[in-house]
Amino acid sequence: MNWIDSPVFMFKMIFQEWRYAVFSVVFILFAISFILITNKILKKTLLSHFDKIWFSSFKRLPLQIGTSFFFLFITLILIRGRIEQKSPIRVGTAFFSNYAFPNQLGLNPVFTFLRSYFDSKLPENKELNLMNDTEALSMVRKSLFPDSEEGESPFIRKIAGDSISKKNVVLVIMESMTAEKTGFLGKSNLTPWLDTLSQNALSFSNIYTAGIHTFNGIFSTLFAYPALLKQHPMNDVEIPDYTGFPQTLADKGYQTIYFTTHDDQFDNVGGFLKANGIQQIFSQKDYPSEKVVSTLGVPDHFMFEYSIPILNKLSANQKPFFAAFMTASDHGPYTIPKEISFKPKSADIRHQIVEYADWAIHHFLELAKHETWYKNTLFVFIADHGGVWGENVYDMPLSYHHTPFIIFAGDYSLANHKSDVLGGQIDVFPTVMGILGASYINNTAGIDLQKEVRPCIFFTADDKIGCIDNEWLYVYRQGADESLYQYRSNNTQNYALQKPEIQKKLKNYAFSFLQASQWVKKNKKTSIQK
Repeated sequence: MNWIDSPVFMFKMIFQEWRYAVFSVVFILFAISFILITNKILKKTLLSHFDKIWFSSFKRLPLQIGTSFFFLFITLILIRGRIEQKSPIRVGTAFFSNYAFPNQLGLNPVFTFLRSYFDSKLPENKELNLMNDTEALSMVRKSLFPDSEEGESPFIRKIAGDSISKKNVVLVIMESMTAEKTGFLGKSNLTPWLDTLSQNALSFSNIYTAGIHTFNGIFSTLFAYPALLKQHPMNDVEIPDYTGFPQTLADKGYQTIYFTTHDDQFDNVGGFLKANGIQQIFSQKDYPSEKVVSTLGVPDHFMFEYSIPILNKLSANQKPFFAAFMTASDHGPYTIPKEISFKPKSADIRHQIVEYADWAIHHFLELAKHETWYKNTLFVFIADHGGVWGENVYDMPLSYHHTPFIIFAGDYSLANHKSDVLGGQIDVFPTVMGILGASYINNTAGIDLQKEVRPCIFFTADDKIGCIDNEWLYVYRQGADESLYQYRSNNTQNYALQKPEIQKKLKNYAFSFLQASQWVKKNKKTSIQK
């Protein structure tokens, strides 16, 4: 269908390939046989008795019409495929194992063909055309490899490390936890436990989320690729293989697991993760029904409590584990559990839920502290995205991207340090791998923030692209003017014309990484291993 605008070329590609003809002939023979056999059955049964049954059938017509409408309604429900309110049937719903072939056996070719066709027509799936691919690849290689160019992918690097420490990794992706909600990065007193944790850990003050949606946060944190404007990276019919936390650690003998409070098929998260190295997924279907409080499933604290015996079982296997958690309570509809010891101090429900989300993380660490695996675990905390919070003077609010990033070692082996280097969600994976001391292939857009330096960091918000260094914020808007602001002082003056060299530097950095990321995905080089 990519060549439907050149139908002669398209049909020649099909009919000039003799192997296609073999299967087409077999299909036609089966179809003709099916028609002949069903016609023969029809003549021998229904049609031969038609005169006798017509009159009695006519008397039952109202019942037949009612029955037909009933089964039509049932059929329409079944077309949706699932009764879960958050998500209809998706490609990932068929995935039940960690092996691609048996997963794909459950996919109906009519469904996948139509799904891929309709998806291709969505405006958010339109390919980026920010700059020339060749120019973008060259810029990225020069940024990542100042001394040489390596590999088929512009991202691929061989990272040499010490022998891997085999520490467990617990990654908590916090719903809507903008840095401005915290005390150690913002002006809030809503997160006392995160604030205390940051003082006993490696924390970063200048980290930005890749996008403004939860699916952006999950994808970019786990797989270290940026958000490509409106594109939904986990909703493709053909699911690419990505390097990143799950597959890289699974290849090193880790057990991999993912917890979410609600339906894992929402945004096709479950299927995507199953296809990319996550071995077990726990979601709303696994929790007791009485614990489900809203469309977002169970409260954060219950998900954490539920995970403890499961992590204990993984630890008993004498193999390290990687466990990712996606919280959800800090997202409407807000529901604060009443049967727990938590008592909010704020009057505003939006502030109360932040206090609860912070308390739930502290509750989790307190529970984990009593387990044998606690001291051999790295706990990593970052937001999926932020939100409009505090003072925002730009149409691309930085609070929507500015995120806490905390790495805490259960044995306190990490030095307490607050880093102000610029980075993003895409840097979480290589930074943690650096702490683990692993040798691995980094085929992502991310860097190790303890060993490498970014001159600036970029992020997107559907139809906008932002890029900042330590002084300037560049904003690109699809179909509108570009801007350059001195964001540290909330200056709203546009310096795009006065500072063209600064604008060009930030623009080229963001555009090249985004365009190169699309090229890598389009050319199926996301899983290169060398």
